[in-house]
Amino acid sequence: MRKIIIAIDGYSACGKSTTAKEVAQILGYFYVDSGAMYRAVTVYFLEHHIAITNPKEVARALKEINVSFKINPQGNTEAYLNGLNVEKQIRKMQVSEWVSQVSAIKEVRAAMVEAQRKMGKKKGIVMDGRDIGSVVFPDAELKLFLTADLLVRAFRRQRELLERDELVDLDSVIGNLRQRDEFDSKRKVSPLVKSKDAIEIDTTHITIDEQVDEVVRLATGKMVRPGR
Repeated sequence: MRKIIIAIDGYSACGKSTTAKEVAQILGYFYVDSGAMYRAVTVYFLEHHIAITNPKEVARALKEINVSFKINPQGNTEAYLNGLNVEKQIRKMQVSEWVSQVSAIKEVRAAMVEAQRKMGKKKGIVMDGRDIGSVVFPDAELKLFLTADLLVRAFRRQRELLERDELVDLDSVIGNLRQRDEFDSKRKVSPLVKSKDAIEIDTTHITIDEQVDEVVRLATGKMVRPGR
């Protein structure tokens, strides 16, 4: 079967990353969490007190940033910032509060999109984010757009934070998700949009296993089908 690019976009806490990881493992593909790349940049900016409104300062900082991924012994892909594992750090609430603003900076997006496209040159990749099908890989063989009810997403995100020993009240999580939805959808550079040729999956009432099964089914159809 031919190798393809699977682009999974959508709102936060819809199960994009979990689904993408499992699909990649089943298909033997490489998984890339594009959001982790922007979160890693955000970590660097916060640690080095980079003024995100200063283009020159941002440009200098980007020259010092290298974001990469490695597969751990459990078979999961983890994010590295300049050689250091930052997988836990990038999931902190503080990073969630800043990542939308950092990812809206055109210089940041240009640098990350270039890196993402290099990763996808040989295909055989599953990448999730907000502009993967619309900007990064507009010719991806399979494009998906995940959505879900806001409250359901908030419960999911709160549970994820608790699993990382970070206690955040539900109202704060809802506020953060709502703010990110609006910011990401309205930003001038690579806004969160559903591509015309993307298949929408509402994950409100389905399990991760059901999501994964559906994506694998769709991907297999594309992999055996010649052309687009």
